[in-house]
Amino acid sequence: MKTIYIYVLDTLADWELGYVIAELNSKRFFKANAPLLTIKTVGYSKQPIQTMGGIEIVPDCLVEDIELSNNSVLLLPGADTWDSPHNINIIKKAKEILLAKGTVGAICGATVPLANFGILDEYSHTSNGIGFLDMFCPTYQGQKLYLDVPSVSDNNLITASSAGALMWTKHIIECLNIFEQDTLEAWYHYFHTGEALYFFELMQTLPSTNNI
Repeated sequence: MKTIYIYVLDTLADWELGYVIAELNSKRFFKANAPLLTIKTVGYSKQPIQTMGGIEIVPDCLVEDIELSNNSVLLLPGADTWDSPHNINIIKKAKEILLAKGTVGAICGATVPLANFGILDEYSHTSNGIGFLDMFCPTYQGQKLYLDVPSVSDNNLITASSAGALMWTKHIIECLNIFEQDTLEAWYHYFHTGEALYFFELMQTLPSTNNI
């Protein structure tokens, strides 16, 4: 079973996690033999946090409770509070998860501590612009590995810009191998374009019992 750990911190950008947590939790488009998943929110403490949208979340577990294995997936959302010192432990844990062949996804502001910790010096990646990382990460040395696209997946590290949540989710779903490929393509094209023909393509990829 794979465990999806979602790090929660004050000012978490709600919309950046919207696509991915909805699909992972609902399982509405999962293929028949999809791996089993469990989802846990993680905090540096058990105190509730408040998202940018004003939603209060009480973490399920602490950073030290994260299991280091190839079945661990850590998602790091954007937030305005990533520069707080107590967040360093989750970035250290992200490095350990990658070394254990697990998966780490980081979007928007969460790419900054990864860059400051040197992780982005070793993987192809993206963020809110190369100038954004240069500005906020004085030790950043990964410029040659930067790709100016909404989301990048490289060896289980999946990064995205603040506008890349949809592609980021697509990359995470691909990594987890939970959708059939034609389902994933139709899903992505529908939410990317809003064209009805892709919705019907999506429905046609599913067993009749899964149609919504």
